[in-house]
Amino acid sequence: MQLLHVNVLAVLAAAVTQWVLGYIWYGVLFKKDFQKLTHKEGAAPSGTPGGMALIFIANLILAFALVKIVLLGGSGWTTWGNGSLVGVICGLGFIVPPLFAQHIGESKPFKLFGINALYWLIGMYFSGGILAVWR
Repeated sequence: MQLLHVNVLAVLAAAVTQWVLGYIWYGVLFKKDFQKLTHKEGAAPSGTPGGMALIFIANLILAFALVKIVLLGGSGWTTWGNGSLVGVICGLGFIVPPLFAQHIGESKPFKLFGINALYWLIGMYFSGGILAVWR
């Protein structure tokens, strides 16, 4: 399956990976810390079904943009290591700085920034690897 010269199944796999990682990250590993830091103790970390659908759409958009960047590397960026490196560099360059600025501007705790930033870096690592090897 090709859409605009990308493997749609790889993009879907990367988006699903980010989505599942988000559930594990925020719903299991850091559930109590996240709820406490966001003042949502006792609330479901996943939100509403509609919210979860929107999160998946956002993951899909991010995976599509990332695959286009990975494909810019030409045939040399077809290994897990290269794709993961591209993902982490994109995370460090395009996600972490605005996330940091948002946390500072909204006076959010640094621990919350750490939880959120690390989630995105790990998600970008896995997404980049998937998108590089699954052409």
